[in-house]
Amino acid sequence: MSGLFPDDLPASPPEALAEDAPLADRLRPAHLGEVIGQEHLTGPEGAIGRMVGAGKLSSMILWGPPGTGKTSIARLLADAVGMRFAAVSAVFSGVADLKKAFAEAETAARAGQRTLLFVDEIHRFNRAQQDGFLPFVERGTVTLVGATTENPSFALNAALLSRAQVLILHRLDAAALDTLLTRAEQLEGPLPLTAAAREALVASADGDGRFLLNQAETLYNAKIAEPLDPAGLGKFLQRRVAVYDKDRDGHYNLISALHKALRGSDPQAALYYLARMLTAGEEPLYVLRRLVRFASEDIGLADPQALTQCLAAKDAYQFLGSPEGELAIVQACLYLASAPKSNAAYVAQKAAWKSAKETGSLSPPANILNAPTKLMKDIGYGKDYAYDHEAEDGFSGANYWPDGMEPQRYYQPVERGFEREVLKRLEWWDKKRADPSRRSDLSPRSSGRADEK
Repeated sequence: MSGLFPDDLPASPPEALAEDAPLADRLRPAHLGEVIGQEHLTGPEGAIGRMVGAGKLSSMILWGPPGTGKTSIARLLADAVGMRFAAVSAVFSGVADLKKAFAEAETAARAGQRTLLFVDEIHRFNRAQQDGFLPFVERGTVTLVGATTENPSFALNAALLSRAQVLILHRLDAAALDTLLTRAEQLEGPLPLTAAAREALVASADGDGRFLLNQAETLYNAKIAEPLDPAGLGKFLQRRVAVYDKDRDGHYNLISALHKALRGSDPQAALYYLARMLTAGEEPLYVLRRLVRFASEDIGLADPQALTQCLAAKDAYQFLGSPEGELAIVQACLYLASAPKSNAAYVAQKAAWKSAKETGSLSPPANILNAPTKLMKDIGYGKDYAYDHEAEDGFSGANYWPDGMEPQRYYQPVERGFEREVLKRLEWWDKKRADPSRRSDLSPRSSGRADEK
């Protein structure tokens, strides 16, 4: 088959590496089973494991933090299903490089060889460049495997996302990093570290396997005579080494802690976790999205300004950028923590959604249906509709529930913050609704389109 390809058509790169290659490259896994920390994808029941088992890959976007194995997985996928591997980097490649990659893939396809095109940092391609992938992906010229550290929902075209499965890689936990370091020691020998310093080194990697191996390689190259303790390690690497903590918080633990501190009305703890995330390099817009969600889920109408404050903080951050805009995030965080709390809207949403699924396609009562045609009027649409603005207090007390369905109570305000006033309003409406004498004073009106208010 090789004779069918032109001389300049690259095949999959050889796996053999020179002895002086970086440690991280020499420890790259040889097959998917050696990939560390991503078993939820590469295992037999994972999305990648199932595709490999079936011998057929679909295009995918690998989304995860740096040093979690995105490039290694892409290379191993090509080998696992017998595909030609081609790679481009959005950092160093332009339109000409993409055209060349697609032309080579088409040549390979004519010779019966499928191509896996790996695009590193795919989010760095602009929208027009991303659109350029679409026809080749649709025709099957290439199976696209993109790698990104950015949220694909914001970084990639919707059209591209609709043609690729997004697979999320986890940051490597302490156990996975320890396993990686053990492999390095099996290859190079014990690290010149005490047990405590070794644990501190693992903790300092912050989920990045490549960073960990690069630090280990630095230690090996230094030919240190006596094992370093944590203080010596921090001094040697000229980098603050995190105090080792077996329960060290990761990305999701920190956002959970922030959410719980906000819910518990502890602005000091909330500010601490916010600082932990932002100083560690968390994307500020991610934090802002979680604050906006919190404003609706845990405060709601107890303080309607909470949502406004969060959206204003988002606008301020996008306008100012970092670091000036981060003060607006702090302001929103403190506002949420100190605001009265209510999850009544959240509970009401879940209950209403549940009812909607259970009741299926029940029709609203005929009296509140619009009747733009004579036929619809003749069959009762809009008959006896009570126009609330013409009723006493602007309230008719009419029934708006489908026939055969009892009125439900999804939303129950709490007696905190502004929701205390909302509760008074609802109680007032309920009292009016329960008064049967109101109905005799109502003047029904037809519900033709011209009358719809």
